[in-house]
Order: sequence, then C-alpha cells, then structure tokens
Amino acid sequence: MNEQKKKNKTRAVLIVIGVLFVVVMLVLPLISVVANSLKEGLQYYFEALNTEYVHSALRVTLLATVISVAVNTFFGIMAAWLITKFSFPGKQILATLIDIPFSISPVIAGLAFVMTFGRLGWAYPVIDGINRLFGTDVRVVFALPGVVLATIFVTFPFVSRELIPVMNAEGNAEEEAAALMGARGFRIFRKITFPQIKWALMYGIILCTARALGEFGAVNALSKTRGQTFTLPLEIDALYLSGSADSITAAFAVSSVLVILAVLVLILRNILEFRAKKTGEKEL
Repeated sequence: MNEQKKKNKTRAVLIVIGVLFVVVMLVLPLISVVANSLKEGLQYYFEALNTEYVHSALRVTLLATVISVAVNTFFGIMAAWLITKFSFPGKQILATLIDIPFSISPVIAGLAFVMTFGRLGWAYPVIDGINRLFGTDVRVVFALPGVVLATIFVTFPFVSRELIPVMNAEGNAEEEAAALMGARGFRIFRKITFPQIKWALMYGIILCTARALGEFGAVNALSKTRGQTFTLPLEIDALYLSGSADSITAAFAVSSVLVILAVLVLILRNILEFRAKKTGEKEL
C-alpha cells in the first residue's frame, strides 16, 4: 500500500513539473505573442498584416516551404528505401551525411552557400558563364534560389529520418517475395512499401513543413532584400528591430500568423497520429 502511495505521489509530482514546464516555456510565450499582436485593436492588427512587405514575405515563405517539402519528400523516400532495402559500400556514410543539418548551425549552412555561390565561390564562374551564354540574370546568393536552397538544407533529414526506422522494422520479406513473383520496383513500392510507411511519411512531411515555415538563420545569410526575398521570420525581425512601438506591435501581429500556422500543423499532426493509431488497432 505504501509503495502504491509513493508511486502515485511521484506520478503527481512529475505531472505538475511537466505541466508547469509546458505552460511556462510554451503556452505563456505564445499567448503573449497573440495578446501583444492585438494590443492596438483588430483594425491595426489587420492593417499590420495588409502590407506589401508582409504579403511578399508570406509568398516567399510558402514558396520556399512547398519546394523544400517536395524536394525533401522525394529524396527522403529514395534515401530511406535505399538505406533500408539494399546493401552497398558507403551505406553508413550516407546515413550519417543525412544527419548533417541536425549538427550544423543554420547560420553556418547559409554562409557555406554564400561561399559556394557568391562572388568568391567556386560555382560563381559557372553561373556567370551561363548568364553570359543565355543572356540571363540567374543569381543564387541574395535571391530567391538561395532562400529555397537554405530551406531545403535545414529540412533535409526530417522525412528520411521518420521513414528509416519504420522501413527497418517492416523488413524486406514481403518485397523479396513480390520480386520473386515477378513484380517490378515501382509496383512493389506502390503496393507493399508505401502502405506500410504512409503515416510515417505524412508525419515527416508535417515536421518538414513546420521547420521550413520557421527557418531564420540559414535564410538570413542568403536573403538581404526586404519585400523580395524576406521570409516571415525575417520580416518579423526587421519590424521588431526598427524600434518604434507601432512596428513592434506589427512584428507581434506577423508573429501571430506563424503561431496560427504552427497550431494548424500541430492539429494536423495529431489527427494523423490518431488515424494511424486507429488504423493499427483495426489491423490487429
């Protein structure tokens, strides 16, 4: 009996600590953002959002997010399939390289792209030669392609790292049996592999989307033109650093957009987790 009381007491203490931590570190700051965004009233709130700079930042953010999610979803599926279903020299090296964005600061990643595609980079003569040949003005650094590349880099591992454990757990038996029966690669993937990984894939896509929407460091190194290549996080930073009371309130108003997007992503994630759990219970 005393042992059960101790367990209940320990559980209660852990629950209180967990709830307090979440409230203080997550809930209160988000409530503060929303409250400050509405400090001047709804009219000012919508006026702060209805500017050309904010519209441009939203367009750039969504474009970079869509492209990075599409690219990393394709790569994530291919990389996870390759690592879990095949044996080849350098397999462990590839698996390690995928994790590089987790261990490198986004700012360093942005500077690496600057030193690669900027005027001092090894790729600049190639880009300049293409522009001279075709009469174009393609730029990577301080242009939209750089923002997209930076977003792709920081969201690189999310899809593959969700798929690899699931595909390892499923094993290769079903795919090998289908291959012996004459099925080809894509048909095997579509009929056998994809149904097993679809929930993990959706979860990875959601994580990738959330990371892309909020990226600041790498994009900041490659984006310097407000109204053209700024994303929402950069626009928030520009508004806040301008120093006036109105601009700071406007920064909170724009921040609330990211908060709303984050909440929507969280709701979608929970829906997918519920459906995945429900589907798993039906299969059992």
